[in-house]
Amino acid sequence: MEYVQERVATLHAFDEGAPEAPTDRAAVVVPMTEREYAGLAAERVLSELEALDPARVVVPLRAPAERVGAFREWLGGFDLPLETLWCDGPRIAELLADAGLDGERGKGRDVWLALGRALDEEFVVVHDADTKSYSRAYVRRLLFPLANGFEFSKGYYARVENDQLYGRLFRLFYSPLVRALRDANPGSEFLEYMAAFRYALAGEFAATSDVVALLPVQRTWGLEVGTLAAAYDTVGVDGAAQVDLGSYEHDHRAVSGPTGLSDMSQSVGAALLRAASDHGVAPDYDTLPDVYRDAADDYIEAYAADAAFNGLSYDRSGERRQVRTYAESIAPPGPDTRLPAWSETSLSPAAVAEAARADAADAATGDIDTDGGEPTA
Repeated sequence: MEYVQERVATLHAFDEGAPEAPTDRAAVVVPMTEREYAGLAAERVLSELEALDPARVVVPLRAPAERVGAFREWLGGFDLPLETLWCDGPRIAELLADAGLDGERGKGRDVWLALGRALDEEFVVVHDADTKSYSRAYVRRLLFPLANGFEFSKGYYARVENDQLYGRLFRLFYSPLVRALRDANPGSEFLEYMAAFRYALAGEFAATSDVVALLPVQRTWGLEVGTLAAAYDTVGVDGAAQVDLGSYEHDHRAVSGPTGLSDMSQSVGAALLRAASDHGVAPDYDTLPDVYRDAADDYIEAYAADAAFNGLSYDRSGERRQVRTYAESIAPPGPDTRLPAWSETSLSPAAVAEAARADAADAATGDIDTDGGEPTA
């Protein structure tokens, strides 16, 4: 336990409780894919939200058409003001195309669609549904800063399970890459801000709806990094806080393969490097991979000592292999494909909701054909 402050205000959880917070004025966005259907982690999340009694819950759903009816029925069994927003139907695709917003599909796009529906409430909370240790206290902790002078809050937590350190993409890719950029660009407030978050890749954040309406959103796995960068532009360092959510138990991804950590590192790296460039940082891409690897090696030695101190197992060679894999994703970012802030698009959240309802109704009766499925990124 510690009480150290970072460049952004850091709120620590010194016990298991949670402060009072305006949950009755908050919308909670919980993105789900087919794999969450009736799962123990998702069941726990929704049951805890029942006890919390938020103003609204929005579930942006990515699933094949043939699973939508059963998914909606399962979600409807919870005593919540819950809206299921199926993101993969043809009407949604047509709406986005008509607005000039068609493009890559992924978690970020799904969350963006749901954020539009959440803007009617004063506050918006976003978190994942794969947390086996989920507690209703997390929502209150994320909301507390918003009721006390801050406009954006980010969750952080320990990733220690099965006597091992997890959070590999954050520990072995994001953190050393930010350090490498900071070493080459001393004095960058933006990089100091991005380095201050203790778990920048956490999916848990909250903001006032006024701020959410101003955030452009990454379409894929760069969502979390892009959100931090957009929050910096919107509220600045002093408008942001991070909140201790304790110890999380998440699903774990493989390094390779579709939706693996290697693929994720490409999106995360592109989002970070684009944001850095937007804030006056000019990375030297000829040397950056090597500088990153050196920084990552320092982190590996520190984590090895930390693991030994706590009696945890630690695979130095395995972690170094991951670093070599991640280094391959360090390259100039491609075109900016972010979705615009809701305040800057003519697309109506109400039209999105109506299209999603109609698509879901057709899917439930078998009158639709779409490819749905897991996010590609």
